[in-house]
Amino acid sequence: MKLKRMISPFILRRLKTDKTIISDLPDKVETIDYITLTKRQTALYRSQVDELEKSLQNLEGIQRKGLVLAVIGRLKQICNHPDQFMGLGEYAEKESGKFEVLREICETIRDKHERVLVFTQYREITQYLADFLEEIFGRPGLVLHGETKVKDRQAMVDEFNAEKYVPFMVLTIKAGGTGLNLTAANHVIHFDRWWNPAVENQATDRAFRIGQKNNVIVHKFVTSGTIEEKINEMINAKSELAKNIIGSSGESWITEMSNEELLKIMRLEV
Repeated sequence: MKLKRMISPFILRRLKTDKTIISDLPDKVETIDYITLTKRQTALYRSQVDELEKSLQNLEGIQRKGLVLAVIGRLKQICNHPDQFMGLGEYAEKESGKFEVLREICETIRDKHERVLVFTQYREITQYLADFLEEIFGRPGLVLHGETKVKDRQAMVDEFNAEKYVPFMVLTIKAGGTGLNLTAANHVIHFDRWWNPAVENQATDRAFRIGQKNNVIVHKFVTSGTIEEKINEMINAKSELAKNIIGSSGESWITEMSNEELLKIMRLEV
C-alpha cells in the first residue's frame, strides 16, 4: 500500500468510466439474465453429469483432464441449445431457454430501431443465431467469425455502422472481440460466457468506446442451476487478480478440482 501511494501521482489510468478523462462517453449498464433450461436441456444436462460421475472413478491424469474438459464443452453447448450438442440443424426456439430470452430482448431492440452485437464462443452456432435474429428483425444482419476473411471484416464494420439499418451482428468472441469499432450498436449480448471478465469486457468495448452516443446495455446469459451460474458466482466472488488468473487459464483450472468439487459445480440444482 505504501508503494502504491508513492507512485500513484505518476500513474494515469485512462479508464473510459472516468468522467474526468472522457466526459462525453455514455453509461454502460450490465445485467445478468438468469435463464431456465427447457425439459429437453435438463434431461441432456443431467445425463452428461451422470456419465461423468461414473467415468471419474476409473480415470486419472491426462485422461481425466481430457474427459472433464470435454464434458464442460458439452454442458455449455446444451445450455445454448440441445441441437448444438446433438449436431442437429433445427434449433427450435422452444427447445432453448436462451433462444426464448434472446427473442424477448431483441424484439424490444427492434421496436426501438436500435442495433445489437451478439457474442458466442462457438462458430457452429453463429449462422443459426443469425437466422433466428433475421426472423425477429425482419431483415438480415451480419456474421463474423474466424473464417471471415480479414479483407472482408472492415467492409462488414462499415456496413454495420452505415446509415442503412443493419439490426444485428453475430460474432465469435475470439474473432470479433478486439479491434473492431461497432458503435452503431448500443446493445451487447453475451449468449454464452467466456469465463474471463477481461475478454468479455474487450468484446463489449466494440460498442462501448469513443464515438458511442447512446447508453450501452449489456446482457450476459447464465442458465440457472448449471455450471454457468456456479462459475459466474465463483468469478464474481474473487478479486480482480483472481479473476485474471481464472480467466487466463481457460477452463483447465476446473480440472484440478477433486471429483467431489467437480461434480458439485456441474450438477444441476433446480
